[in-house]
Amino acid sequence: MAGLAYVSLEEAAELEGIKYNTLVQRIRRNTSSYDTKAETRDSGGKEMTLVAVNSLSKLGQNRWKEREKLKEMAETAADLPEEETKGQEPWYVNADYEWFEHQYKTEYYKATELGNVIRRFLKEAESHSRDLTTFTEEFARENLDKSGRTFRRMVKDYQQAEAWAAKLSKEDGYSYDHLMVLALCRKPKSCGLFPSIPADMKQAIKNIWFNEDFAVNRRTRQDLYEVLEEIAVNKGWKKLPSYQTVVRYISYLMDDENLRSAFEYQQKGIRKWKNENMVKRARDTKSLQVLEMLQGDEHTFDLWVMYKAKNGKEFPIRPKLVCWIDTRSRMILGDLICKDADSQILKESLIKLIYVDLPGQVPRYLYIDNGKDYTSKQMLGVDRKDRHNQEAKDEFFDMEFDRPTRGFYHDMGIEDEHISMPYEPWTKGQIERSFGTAIEKFSKKFASYTGTLTGSKTDAKVPKEIKKMAEQGKLLTMEEFYEEWKKYKEKYINRTHRGLRNAGEEFKKPLEVFENEERYIKAAPPRSFAIMALMKSEEALVNNVGIKRFGYYYMDDALLPYINQKIHIKVDPYDVTSIYCINNKGGLICQAQCQELLQFGKASDETLQEHRKMQRRQLRAVREELEEANRPFDGDEDAAHKGMVGGVKLTIGKDGKKSKVVAMPTDETYRKNKEFRKPNECEYMNSQAKKALERLQKMGGA
Repeated sequence: MAGLAYVSLEEAAELEGIKYNTLVQRIRRNTSSYDTKAETRDSGGKEMTLVAVNSLSKLGQNRWKEREKLKEMAETAADLPEEETKGQEPWYVNADYEWFEHQYKTEYYKATELGNVIRRFLKEAESHSRDLTTFTEEFARENLDKSGRTFRRMVKDYQQAEAWAAKLSKEDGYSYDHLMVLALCRKPKSCGLFPSIPADMKQAIKNIWFNEDFAVNRRTRQDLYEVLEEIAVNKGWKKLPSYQTVVRYISYLMDDENLRSAFEYQQKGIRKWKNENMVKRARDTKSLQVLEMLQGDEHTFDLWVMYKAKNGKEFPIRPKLVCWIDTRSRMILGDLICKDADSQILKESLIKLIYVDLPGQVPRYLYIDNGKDYTSKQMLGVDRKDRHNQEAKDEFFDMEFDRPTRGFYHDMGIEDEHISMPYEPWTKGQIERSFGTAIEKFSKKFASYTGTLTGSKTDAKVPKEIKKMAEQGKLLTMEEFYEEWKKYKEKYINRTHRGLRNAGEEFKKPLEVFENEERYIKAAPPRSFAIMALMKSEEALVNNVGIKRFGYYYMDDALLPYINQKIHIKVDPYDVTSIYCINNKGGLICQAQCQELLQFGKASDETLQEHRKMQRRQLRAVREELEEANRPFDGDEDAAHKGMVGGVKLTIGKDGKKSKVVAMPTDETYRKNKEFRKPNECEYMNSQAKKALERLQKMGGA
């Protein structure tokens, strides 16, 4: 029969275990050794070459015989209607063999070796057809130390798997040899079935375990089982599964059914779930320029310092840090330490950033917190309710283009601001991580560190007797604490930053990136404009010595008309050499300079001369104002001198007699010094007389 059997060149190459082209070359070189014939294809086209099985090697012929033994079974399985075979496949037909190999490596490799033993048995069984039973018993005992009955069951499973492999291969043309290996493995234990737990009881367990109140209160599996017992009594359930079975079912729900994230949502709340479990995406900070995007936020230190109020009272507080982080370089800018942060503190932080830290430059964008300090109308220029509505913001700015202010950010020249959504700190990841680093590297160094309850564990709180430490003088003052902060910041910006290294930056330190990488450049508005936008005005009395603030006096010529009146002033916190003076209508009067105090005794000539000049300017201005105020409206100059308006006396009294005698000076210095008595010694009077004489001569000539 073997001599009459033919196979295709492809199948013959597979039986020989060589490539198709290799077999073709062999046949061409040894034509006499191979019995071939041509056969017309059913689909037409070029004829197909077939090779006689007895022309193949002994190994190829044995492989063909092994396949022929299973041919009938394979054809029977392949011919079964789809509706009959569906749902009747062995477990390994639809199994993921790669997953199985990964999960059960030992079993898979043992099955591979067992398959080799079975193929050797089938090959040797041909010569023992008469005593096959005896041969099977001996073969199984010698090679596997198993009974013949067990071994025959293994052979049957192997042959059935080979039949399914042939059926599936016939359908799509792919190899399914791995089925023979899986068939020799034990079927994986079914997970999640839990037949001892009815469907309604499974749902009850879910209801209890995933209940929000139950999860938030951190109740245990033991609590769940007790609640389940109460439900069983109310429902009339006669039998409950064991406690261990319920615990395994909960573990199955959490791990195999991937419901752990849903449980943590109920237990931790949406805010913490978003922070820890919600999918996020890393940002490409390297594509930004330096100063193109700054992130701003506030951080309350987990330590205590002494704060001195305006009334002189001292008490311990947890200081707050207000600062900005350059997203590209991680450089800390505009950092301030305060008791409580508000919009005014934020303004001062930006002023320091723009005019002190940079200086004279503004960033392009700000990524700010959603808090009311950052999103107030005076900061954004629009109502807080429209802070996330870009269309409303654009429309508002377009319609009110002539407003005196567009919000502090825009007035400073910042192009736009981006507001993080509530409770989504990861959108400002760079500044949040810098705060985390500050806790680990800075805050914990202080004796007054008390930890925080905002961490994942309540034991993060460190008990300290803060009141006692304050009484003993062991707490730093705000000023001393700020000096320590500046030292830490200097170290922070000059050491290798892991975020810069992970981003693939050429420079690994914040200061190096800040100074060397491409920078966004835009000039800041005049400092005076910024201070006017920054400061809230306060009332101040203008005395005849000036306005007293910070222990100094401020005066300017423009303030002279306001002596003994109250005006508004604004002060630059970083430059106390001058103050800005505002009238009651909001107009700028002047920028008054700090005056040098006159010393008792001999004062400096320059200071004294400047003071005298100001006095004379004031006197002259007052006289000029009076002269203008008394100028008659009808052109009667004499009336003005008489105190008359329209020929009506303004006061009641008698006119005194006019004296034609002028009183002579009684000063002896004048009498003895002839220089004072020389006529026409005044240059001004001489020049005026000369001009009058020239006019009279011209008039006479005319």
